[in-house]
Amino acid sequence: MADIKAFYDARTYTLTYVVWDPGSKDAVVIDPVLDYDPAASRTWTESADEVTAFVREAGLNLRYVLETHAHADHVSASQLLKRRFDAKIVIGAQITAVQETFKPLFDYGDDFATDGSQFDRLLTEGETLEVGAMKIEVIATPGHTPACVTYKIDDAIFTGDALFMDDYGTGRCDFPKGSAEDLYVSIQKLYALPDDTRVFVGHDYQPGGREVKWETTIGASKANNPQLKGNTSREDFVRFRTERDATLAAPRLLLPSVQLNVNAGKLPEPRANGHRYLNIPLNLLHPADEVGEPK
Repeated sequence: MADIKAFYDARTYTLTYVVWDPGSKDAVVIDPVLDYDPAASRTWTESADEVTAFVREAGLNLRYVLETHAHADHVSASQLLKRRFDAKIVIGAQITAVQETFKPLFDYGDDFATDGSQFDRLLTEGETLEVGAMKIEVIATPGHTPACVTYKIDDAIFTGDALFMDDYGTGRCDFPKGSAEDLYVSIQKLYALPDDTRVFVGHDYQPGGREVKWETTIGASKANNPQLKGNTSREDFVRFRTERDATLAAPRLLLPSVQLNVNAGKLPEPRANGHRYLNIPLNLLHPADEVGEPK
């Protein structure tokens, strides 16, 4: 049975996991965070340093960094961990659809590849990664984005932004190419797993101010999830998700995060003056004219 260690980044409500085979000490990291302050446009490595220290102190052999999707709420530290441990970066094969969608929005040049080649390996549903004695199964769970995947390791699943804690709900579906219909189908696949399957979530928003949690079960989710129980109809869920998403503000780090994460977390190349620049479109989600008045 694999061992699991969770790390919580309170700034982005993100859970990062180190999962390892205790026999071989081969390990993976799921959804690491590179810290980013949008006001100063500054990156730093506090979150990834904590993960790095644990991996080294535990004597683990980090083989892969697994991304559940191209995150819209935090920058990925996958490149940093790749540098430090020579680990390979893995994501769902449908990242190509996300890259194709965002390439024109961020005005990437012709040399920006939309074939997923920025990542070391693209995985499709049913594929398995072997890491020591661990068999990591891939379940496609699109809806939040087209490229979302869930990783199943023994009796545990790592759901990213598809399914959250059983007292909170599910991921939003209003990003480009998101789909509440697809998310409903995806979660039904997860709900078909045994009730005692452990669920490790990608974020915890601590409803009611409770302490952070990151583990629930499929049975608890089917019984309690306020947005999608085991008996919730597709129509009811799609209606709820669509109406709720229309009220939500954009994630604070949406444009920086997506811009970097569709490029496997690589920062832009320096320009002639030696500085790196994000290319943030103005009024992308809410068009306005040349003086800033909404259209």
